[in-house]
Amino acid sequence: MSALTQAIRDGGVITWRNLVGMRRVPDALIGLTIQPIMFVVLFALVFAGSLGGAPYREFLVAGIFAQTVAFNVFFTTIGMANDLQKGIIDRFRSLPMSRTAVVLGRAVSDLGVSVITLIVMSLTGLVVGWRIRGSVLDALAGFGLLLLFSFAMSWIGVFVGLTARNVEVAQSAGLIWLFPLTFVSSAFVSVQGFPGWLQPVGEWNPVSAVARASRELFGNPTQLPGFGESSAWPAQHAALYAVLSSLAIVAVFLPLAVARYRRVASR
Repeated sequence: MSALTQAIRDGGVITWRNLVGMRRVPDALIGLTIQPIMFVVLFALVFAGSLGGAPYREFLVAGIFAQTVAFNVFFTTIGMANDLQKGIIDRFRSLPMSRTAVVLGRAVSDLGVSVITLIVMSLTGLVVGWRIRGSVLDALAGFGLLLLFSFAMSWIGVFVGLTARNVEVAQSAGLIWLFPLTFVSSAFVSVQGFPGWLQPVGEWNPVSAVARASRELFGNPTQLPGFGESSAWPAQHAALYAVLSSLAIVAVFLPLAVARYRRVASR
């Protein structure tokens, strides 16, 4: 059996193990779905009246989708750190399995978490007035793009989780960089409303590209009333930049995560 075939087979086993564990401890999954629901309800019903009403609701939801799949990296970080602290990684090391399988299984199983949260949030968005205006194929492409970004971000979570000394450190390390990443973007407001020096940061933020590309594919407004369209390259080629950013994140953090796992497992 080739190394790739073994990694895929063993990774499937680890994926199933993580999904079964999630079913037995549903509290974490509930927490992951409640937070984005709260964001949708608060921004769509409380702040929408001051930010543009119905157009803002349709602008908002795709941004919260992007924020949520990015925040799911926190779930990956905690899961990886928890396995490491409890000695489960040591047990896997003693088995005749691919060393890539553990990190691959974690990334793929947490992709399932993103699927569940996107379904819940889509239903919530429909309740508050969000609608998909594009074609079915475009909508599926939009959700596919969000899941690709989620899969890419999960490799950052795997690396951070294996680097943290314990779960408590992982909780801090998994959140401290997520808030500026998601809020300094076009997920909630127009980047053109940022201070001049901060606008390029928001425009080149991958979260902005994923949010804008999703809006385009869902047929939702890509800009808030009162703001013109951005001429920045990421805004003009949002889908392409979102895909390239996701692939770049995987290309950087997948080998880093695998190398870190091998180092940890060899102790």
